[in-house]
Amino acid sequence: MTTTESAQSTSAPSTAERRPRRAKTILGWTIVVILVLVVSFVALRVAASPPGGRGALDPEGRDDAGALALAEILRDQGVEVEVHRSRADARDAIDDDTTLVMANPYTLTDEALEELMEPADRVVFLSTSTHLLSALGIGESAPGTLPAVAADCSVPEFAKVGTIRADRLFSAEPEVKACFGDDEGSAVLVDDRSGTRRVVVEGTRLFGNASLAEDGNAALALALLGQTDRVVWYVPSYADSDIEGESIDTLGSLTPPWVTPAILLLMLAGIATAVWRGQRFGPLVAETLPVTVRASETMHGRARLTAKAADAAHAADALRDGARRRMARRLGLALHSGADEVADAASDRLRIPRGTLQALLTGPLPTDDAALIDLARRLDELEAAVEASARTTRGDE
Repeated sequence: MTTTESAQSTSAPSTAERRPRRAKTILGWTIVVILVLVVSFVALRVAASPPGGRGALDPEGRDDAGALALAEILRDQGVEVEVHRSRADARDAIDDDTTLVMANPYTLTDEALEELMEPADRVVFLSTSTHLLSALGIGESAPGTLPAVAADCSVPEFAKVGTIRADRLFSAEPEVKACFGDDEGSAVLVDDRSGTRRVVVEGTRLFGNASLAEDGNAALALALLGQTDRVVWYVPSYADSDIEGESIDTLGSLTPPWVTPAILLLMLAGIATAVWRGQRFGPLVAETLPVTVRASETMHGRARLTAKAADAAHAADALRDGARRRMARRLGLALHSGADEVADAASDRLRIPRGTLQALLTGPLPTDDAALIDLARRLDELEAAVEASARTTRGDE
């Protein structure tokens, strides 16, 4: 390197960035770790908690599966809607002109359900299960689905509902009215056998906030819940369950005890790996470009690659090309002369048949190491003969 280049490299500003101070780095990673732990804790709490009070068909639920829109429509129609999350409060709120509404009461025993329904003259189940159908003695599940269908039954309030698209069908017991279906199954069952009207429908999608405006869903909801001045809407929950001696399974209770520590350990390992791999190994080093690489290093590198690949044909082609170029220079030809021109000139100089030289310079390439070594030896002998001939010619001159 010259003195001028040394001065330029010394005076040139460094392109390396300063490493941030250790205190800022530690503070930044501490914030990241705290955020990750907080998000993980919240996610675990949500995943391990049982269904809450804002689930599907909840009259105060604002998500797509909630039923807040239905509750507001009822209030706009002059119906008083009371939401209760205690079965005792719901039972006390029922009077003569009241409709008791609930989703599938999965947290109540059959005895508690009968006690809750006892004072009500009208009960509507907005969702159901096989056990509930059996407990009510109203019917059972039926296979298949139906396109949009009308009521086609003798219940007068369904006459102006229009059509609905049901997700689940039921087959009715004798004397139970089946509406919105055909002989194979119906979407709504109405039981008036005991003097108390009990209606069962699978309305998880029909009456949700996202689907209430489709087809005749809103009209069906009003026909079911708008026949009385008051609606007592009971929301089942685990907190109000009367099931004793049985643990309520949640994701947290079903998960083996070693899962949570393993997740936290994996998270800590991931954070440690991110810190380890994200560290800078000192400032950048300024280097004068371009970098000169010696031809011998390139040659040896290519030779090692060829040897590692065991590509005898490629190595032989390289040997031929090098020999052709060197012999062309010794014979006074252009450096880019072809193999035929080199063979003609060498044949004239050495008195060797032209076909022999052409076979050596353009014949089939070897496919194994033994043939490659033989070709290299013959090319070396030919180059030595051409070199000796060139020296003799120069001596005679």
